[in-house]
Amino acid sequence: MKISNETKVGILAAIAIVIFIVGYNFLKGNDIFSSENEFYAKYDKVDGLAVSKPVLVNGYQVGRVSALTLQENGQILAQFKIDPKYAIPTNTIARLESTDLLGSKAVVFDLGNSIKYAVDGDTLNANVQANLLEKVEPVQKKAQVIIAKLDSLLTSVNTILNPEFQKNVNRSFASIAKTLEYLESTSKTVDGTVSIQAQRIDVILANAESISNNLKNNNERINSMMTNLDSFSGQLAKTQIQTTIDNANKAVMELQTAVNKINTGTGSIALLLNDSKLYDNLNNSAKNLDNLMLDVKANPKRYVSFSVFGGRKD
Repeated sequence: MKISNETKVGILAAIAIVIFIVGYNFLKGNDIFSSENEFYAKYDKVDGLAVSKPVLVNGYQVGRVSALTLQENGQILAQFKIDPKYAIPTNTIARLESTDLLGSKAVVFDLGNSIKYAVDGDTLNANVQANLLEKVEPVQKKAQVIIAKLDSLLTSVNTILNPEFQKNVNRSFASIAKTLEYLESTSKTVDGTVSIQAQRIDVILANAESISNNLKNNNERINSMMTNLDSFSGQLAKTQIQTTIDNANKAVMELQTAVNKINTGTGSIALLLNDSKLYDNLNNSAKNLDNLMLDVKANPKRYVSFSVFGGRKD
């Protein structure tokens, strides 16, 4: 029987369509030639997860992600197709985990310890593990802080290693050494002075102790003296001091009255002090007396005569 060309083309087209459908479903994670259990899990976010990503148990692939569907509440419903020869406990957690630094994700089943097993169509508990970049980010921030501190430390070290700074440090240490030498010299001087003055200090302390003992031994006498002083002050208070003061004030007033009379020209003393005629007469008398004395000295014979034989000449 001869097959026509049209039949051959139709058969080839059908085979191509079947291969296309099988390949498309395989790429989508659907195996049309095997029956697999379907499980579901809900995630708040599925960054890096895609259809046909593996489902792992302790690193071994037991299935694949077959579909991802966005729900009305914003969650993502993931569908897994698992080989039916693997029993999945009902309390298994479908954990979304990073597989590399690029952010690719896979689903890892943390198998539970329940004796009941999930059946086709069950929804498993879900959990999202932070990806490697999210884990590395805090470490990166800490590393940046540490690097900044190291940079500051290196800058400080470079400043310290600066020759000019080293010279200043050397000068500072030299100055400190000189200061310590001066302090040591001053301390020795003070020690010598204290040792020299120690005997004097002992004598002063002994004298102070002696004075203290004398005060203690003469306490009764001191009390007696204070009593006598108190008695004397009391007697002094009782004397007629006020009368004496009044008499003194009276004498001062009388003296003031006499001075006022002299100033006003009343009385003999005032006339003697204030009369200009009397002053002129006295001045003229003194002048005439002075002239008389000069004439006596110049012409003594005019006033006095002497005779050797007792005779007298007028």
